[in-house]
Amino acid sequence: MIESNSRSVAPPTVSVVVPCRNEVSHIESCLRSILQQQEPEGGFEVIVADGMSDDGTRGILERMAAQDTRLKVVDNLRRITPCGMNCAIRQSTGQWIAIMGSHNRYAPDYLVQCLEAARTTGADNVGGAMFSEGNTNLQRAIAAAHHSRFSVGGARWHNPDFEGLADTVFGGFYKREVLERIGLFDEELVRNQDDELNLRLTRAGGKIWQSPRIQSWYHPRKSLSALFGQYAQYGYWKVRVIQKHRIPASWRHLVPGAFVLTLTALCLCSIVGLTGWLLGGWSGLAGLVSLLALAVCLVCYFTAAIAASIATSRTTGWSLLPQLPFVFFCYHWGYGYGFLRGVWDFVVRRKRPGAQFVELTRVEPAQQPRAPMADRSLNR
Repeated sequence: MIESNSRSVAPPTVSVVVPCRNEVSHIESCLRSILQQQEPEGGFEVIVADGMSDDGTRGILERMAAQDTRLKVVDNLRRITPCGMNCAIRQSTGQWIAIMGSHNRYAPDYLVQCLEAARTTGADNVGGAMFSEGNTNLQRAIAAAHHSRFSVGGARWHNPDFEGLADTVFGGFYKREVLERIGLFDEELVRNQDDELNLRLTRAGGKIWQSPRIQSWYHPRKSLSALFGQYAQYGYWKVRVIQKHRIPASWRHLVPGAFVLTLTALCLCSIVGLTGWLLGGWSGLAGLVSLLALAVCLVCYFTAAIAASIATSRTTGWSLLPQLPFVFFCYHWGYGYGFLRGVWDFVVRRKRPGAQFVELTRVEPAQQPRAPMADRSLNR
């Protein structure tokens, strides 16, 4: 059961939950877009779980909370997203729980549209179109790739025009009774905690719905290294989700890891085979075959990446063309590398995650404290 604070007044219809940590550049515009929402019937409250921010975010939160009684700030002492969301949910009282990101801004009717979609479709969780937007050419390229089928393997929630049943959605607008029934977010998962919860929901017979009328805007990472790190974390923690449930939410999650593993194996076979041939120890045929196969795979991949970059640039602007192949590389190879590291750490070695898979990817590592991990066994 979700425990919530009792209040002397009628609880609001919607409780907005915002996990936040070191978001000084975006938190004020995000919260203003939330507090200026059209009022759903019964009203709403906003609970921000701050992960002990040290970049000035906390001062902004305290100032805004003093100005608007609907806003409450709670501490997320463990500093990772699922812990913050759970902490805020337990402090909430609404019939519906809206999970909203601190680096997003929202359409004025976001909550109204969520409530209408949930009541109309009877879905247990609804979400909508998340548009990526950037200030620099690189950010705009990352935003354009976010909506490309080539970069995300056709994931429906990346398509802002899609309406219908989905396996996951951005954010999420949940019935409170659903979270009471299936449980809150898994606090072991630094990433992919929303995917894991939605997998639990669908396996329990629940329904997830995406509507293009539910709109928000997202600021992507500002550098290729940050993007690579972000998707490496996604791939890494996806392994833990699969390990927990014994099945992937979608088979497309396995493709980047399989691709990177294949290329790595071909590269090693080429090196070993050709080295043995040069040293006169054995025939170099296996090395030559592996090298040829590696070259074919790489040519095919980069041809596809360039073709996808051209197709994306035709609709988003030709100035993005030089950056897009590198952006697609970070999406695919970051996720694939992270997935293989996850298999190595969680399945083979059964060790704790390394710092690179725990820390924030939005700021430089030297500027952030490491997030404490849940004290849980990996043997479950």
